Amino acid sequence: MRSHFQRGALLVWLLAGWMAVPAAACPFCESVQQTIRQQSLTMDAVVIASSLDSDLTKNLTTGVVKMKVEVVIKGGDHVKVGQTVDAIYYGKVDVGRRFLLSGVDPPNIQWSTMPVTPRAEEYIIKASKIDNDDPIALLRFYRDYLEDEEPFLLRDAYDEFASTPYEVIRKIGPEMDHDQLIEWVKVPEIGADRKRLYFTMLGVCGSKADLPMLETMLRNPAKSVTGGLDALIACYLTLAGEEGLPLIDELFIASNKTPFPQSYAAIMAIRFHGTEGDVIPRSALVESLHKVLDRSELADMVIPDLAKWKDWSQIDRLKRLFKDAEKDKNWLRVPVINYMRACPLPEAEEAIAELEKIDPDAVRRAKTFFPVPVPVRAKPSDGAAIESPTSKHLVGLNSVPSGPTQPGMLPPVVANHRYAAVMPEVAKQVVLDVRPEIGNPAILAQTANPWDLSYVLTTALATIILILFLVLTGGSATGAISGAEA
Repeated sequence: MRSHFQRGALLVWLLAGWMAVPAAACPFCESVQQTIRQQSLTMDAVVIASSLDSDLTKNLTTGVVKMKVEVVIKGGDHVKVGQTVDAIYYGKVDVGRRFLLSGVDPPNIQWSTMPVTPRAEEYIIKASKIDNDDPIALLRFYRDYLEDEEPFLLRDAYDEFASTPYEVIRKIGPEMDHDQLIEWVKVPEIGADRKRLYFTMLGVCGSKADLPMLETMLRNPAKSVTGGLDALIACYLTLAGEEGLPLIDELFIASNKTPFPQSYAAIMAIRFHGTEGDVIPRSALVESLHKVLDRSELADMVIPDLAKWKDWSQIDRLKRLFKDAEKDKNWLRVPVINYMRACPLPEAEEAIAELEKIDPDAVRRAKTFFPVPVPVRAKPSDGAAIESPTSKHLVGLNSVPSGPTQPGMLPPVVANHRYAAVMPEVAKQVVLDVRPEIGNPAILAQTANPWDLSYVLTTALATIILILFLVLTGGSATGAISGAEA
C-alpha cells in the first residue's frame, strides 16, 4: 500500500510541477538540470567526503559506504569536519575516493552522493563562496568554465547561464571574450543548446563588424547552426537593428518555400525583440508578423503577438482568415477570436458576433479556455504608442512582459497542437503564451466565463482524483466495473 501512496504522491508532484510557471531565463537557452549551486540551496548540508571503505569492505547489500567529512560547504550546525557518515553508493569505490554529499532531514541526515574529481571539487568549493545574491559575480565565475575540458563542469556552467535572465547576461557584455565567442559559434561539434547561448552572448558584446559573418551563416545555414537558428537570427537583428529585418523577411518569413523550422525560428527571434530586446521598435516588428499572416499554416503562431502588442490594424484580414479556414485548418479560429476579444475597437466586437454565426464552437472554446490576451509593457524604442484604428503601426503600452522561449512551459492546448507530433522540440516553445495570466484571479475573473471556468476546473479535479484512485488501488476499479457488468 505504501508504494501505491508514493506513486500517487509522485503523480501529484509531477502535475504540480507541470502547472508551475517557470522563472524567466536566458531566452534561447534550455537548462538541462539544476546546477550544483541551485541544488545546494535546497539542502540542509553539503560536504566533500572521502570514502573509508573499498569494494571489499562496503555493505554490498545496502550499498552503505562509510565516509569521512573533509570539507563542510553548508550545514556546519549539522555536520563537522572529521565526522564519519553513512552514504549509499552502488558504484565502484576505493579508500580515499572523494564525493560530494548533499543531505536533508537532520539530525539523521539522508545523503545523496556524487563522485568528484579534484578539479570538480575545487570548482564546487569556489562557487560556494560566491554570494548567491550577486548574479553578476556568479556569471563571471561560470563564464570561465563554459567550454571546460571536464564535461561535468562545462554542463553545470552552461546550466547556470541558461537559467539566468537575459537582462543579467547583458550586464556582463563588456566583460565577454568576443573573439572566443566567434570561435565557438563556428565549431560544428558544439551542440545547438550551447550555440544558442553563445549567439545570445555575441549579440550582447558584438558589433556591426560581425554582420557579414552572421549574414553568411543565415544565407547558408550549416547543419550545426540550424538547431540554434532562432538565437542566430536574434543576434543578427540585435546588431543590425531595424535595417536587418528585410533580410530576415526575405529568407525566413515571406517565402512559402522556407521550411517550417526556419520560419518558426525567425518568429521566435522577432518575438524576443518585441518583448526583451530594445533595439527594434514593435512598429517595425509587426510588419514582419503581417507577412506571416500571408502563410495560413503559420498565421496562428503570430496572432497572439499582434494582440499583445496592440496592433489592431489586422481586423479585416483576420476575419478573412477565419472565414477561409478549412476544416482541417480550423486551429486559426480560436486565436482570431482571442485577438478580437482583446481589441477595444467596436469593429472587433462586431466581428465576434459575425464569426460566431460561422463557428460558435470556436468562440466558445476561446472564451472558456483563454483569458483575454494582455498587452506587454512598452519598450523604450517604441516611444509613444498611437491608438488610432487607421494607424499603420499600433503597438503595446502596458502590462507584464513574457519571455518568448521559456523552456518547459506547455500551455494546455499544446497537447493536441498540430506541431507537437511532428516538432516535439518546437512544441516546447509553442506560441500560445498565456503565462502572465495564469494564477492571476483578477484577470481570470474579468475575462473568463465563471461558469465555463468552474466546469473546466471541476472536470480537471475529478480527472486527477480518478487517476489517484486508480493508482492507489492498482487499477482495481476497472475490474470491479467489469464484474458488475458481467
